Amino acid sequence: MQQLEQDFPGNDIDDIEDLISAEDVKPQERYQNKKSVTVRAKKRVQIKPETDAEEKPTPRPTIYESVIPGTQKVFVKTWGCAHNNSDSEYMAGQLAAYGYKLSGKDEADLWLLNSCTVKNPSEDTFRNEIESGMSNGKHVVVAGCVPQGAPKSDYLRGLSVIGVQQIDRVVEVVEETLKGHSVRLLQNKKVHGRRVAGAPLSLPKVRKNPLIEIISINTGCLNQCTYCKTKHARGDLASYPPEEIVDRARQSFAEGCCEIWLTSEDTGAYGRDIGSSLPELLWKLVEVIPEHCMLRVGMTNPPYILEHLEEVAKVLQHPRVYAFLHVPVQSGSDSVLGEMKREYCRKDFEHVVDFLRERVPGVTIATDIICGFPTETEEDFEETMTLCGRYRFPSLFINQFFPRPGTPAAKMERIPANLVKKRTKRLTDLFYSYEPYAQRVGEMYTVLVTEISHDKLHYVGHNKSYEQVLLPMRDNLLGTRVHVRITSVSKFSMVGEILDDERDWTRCAKKQEAPMELTMTGRNRDKLIQRYVGIALVVGSLAFLLQLLIRFL
Repeated sequence: MQQLEQDFPGNDIDDIEDLISAEDVKPQERYQNKKSVTVRAKKRVQIKPETDAEEKPTPRPTIYESVIPGTQKVFVKTWGCAHNNSDSEYMAGQLAAYGYKLSGKDEADLWLLNSCTVKNPSEDTFRNEIESGMSNGKHVVVAGCVPQGAPKSDYLRGLSVIGVQQIDRVVEVVEETLKGHSVRLLQNKKVHGRRVAGAPLSLPKVRKNPLIEIISINTGCLNQCTYCKTKHARGDLASYPPEEIVDRARQSFAEGCCEIWLTSEDTGAYGRDIGSSLPELLWKLVEVIPEHCMLRVGMTNPPYILEHLEEVAKVLQHPRVYAFLHVPVQSGSDSVLGEMKREYCRKDFEHVVDFLRERVPGVTIATDIICGFPTETEEDFEETMTLCGRYRFPSLFINQFFPRPGTPAAKMERIPANLVKKRTKRLTDLFYSYEPYAQRVGEMYTVLVTEISHDKLHYVGHNKSYEQVLLPMRDNLLGTRVHVRITSVSKFSMVGEILDDERDWTRCAKKQEAPMELTMTGRNRDKLIQRYVGIALVVGSLAFLLQLLIRFL
């Protein structure tokens, strides 16, 4: 705007009202065709009487009349499961493709917060982060399962919201929010009147880990669990077509990924709505996995894996598929499972575990337990203890029951909190009483190295059973397969020494990428560049003509 004033001297205006006529389009009219956009209100500045003690004003976010791509910074934060992380990577990819810079929270103009609704503490942290952003003068956009499941929550009032199926419109939402408007996109995606799984899988991504691609194969589920709030957000099962998932896998490997994670609210139910199945998808994916790369199958509930056990066991034996499956049981009591509406009994779960352990050498089964469900008696909890004691799961996720608003279980009479804590501690003590890797010192494995440990002191590799092996942080080790010998063990991992010389390391990826770098195919990148450059040119031309019109009228 300053440049335009320099180019057209003698453009001094005495009265700002000269710029506006009764016939001009008003902001409300401009946005009347956008039902999801609430135009910002023009607030009058109130003059407060002077006081002796000066109050420090709360910073207000900068309001932009127009948004030029590449001039604002966005901070992205995610809570929750792999599905949520994949959604955030997609949103970050689109923002980066449009020109926004992804940054830390302090320097960002806007915070994009992607939430999880599984537990009360996660939502509390999410709410606190919203308040922090607003008190620091940041624009805030919220996404994920919390606003989708409870959009009328008081602390979300006035905020821009991106629904779980609307992540492909993140640029539009961010742009309008920076202008001070409020946008709420919570609709389901439909094609030819039929609900689909969500945004296209071919969208650009900024991966948190450039070596790992997270693919959401379906959204929603077929269960009606009485404690679960995620169902309110993700809805009923909707699966992506197998061809779209396979294409995404090909694209990811071409971009340098070594590992694919399949994720959803229930991978076992995949395809039931489109005439396909999880084994059918897995066999198609196996065909496109390059040598030395790996596939990890995500969480599946017992009811929907039972009929596929034979085929799933065969897939898990494949050399390019981790022998790993996450099957949450939640309770060892049939009575509690019935009150939870889990649609299986203890024997069903035991059959899944026994079958896979018998057929898949070295298979790792992870599971979840909820302690203190409202109807859980001491006898019910003892059944959970005996189940966990029998199988000694190497990965056991122990959770206390949280009453999530709007769920049937939230209306049930709760067990005293101190009793829930005692049961949680008893199960935790049982879990820590055994060492799953105690006899592994001296064992040798081939591991795929794809991650950095939480303490930033080791690289992390996984063997065929998806067991963690910590390795020294040697140059060029990420993205390779190496042979290791176990030198020591802990409760959750093993420590290994590398047996190969660097020249013998097997590099799985076709290329390497730096973290937080835009990852997309050339064709998609070119299309996006052409699209956004075209939009920028049109907007710029209209602005230029409007300025000319104003100055010479």
